[in-house]
Amino acid sequence: DVQLIESGGGSVQPGGSLRLSCTRSESTPGGSDMGWYRQGGGNECTLVSRISDDGHTYYSRSVEGRFTISQDNTKNTVHLQMNSLKPEDTAVYICAAGALYSIPLGWNCNEARDKVKRLYWAQGTQIAVTS
Repeated sequence: DVQLIESGGGSVQPGGSLRLSCTRSESTPGGSDMGWYRQGGGNECTLVSRISDDGHTYYSRSVEGRFTISQDNTKNTVHLQMNSLKPEDTAVYICAAGALYSIPLGWNCNEARDKVKRLYWAQGTQIAVTS
């Protein structure tokens, strides 16, 4: 089975930076896109950023200009560089892989899991932005 392993979570003060990484154990059938969703206290699980196999990127409006997604040469590891972090960025960040670009932008995690086949999800890593 495909496994996604995340690293890099933790706590930081407002204005600080963190870098998340996610590595998949093998190619993901059905699609090679990778990205992150996040779910913070009582809120929906929503898309933060995604990157396609050919390097096309998307950022949610709330993080555009502060977060940068990138992938390594193998295309099996993606990184999310998070700068100028705000308290509202506090959430569990969940790495996903598969046909992410087939998912309508307005869908939350549950809709994506229910309606799109062969998506793979990591367990999630906590990011806390607090003074």
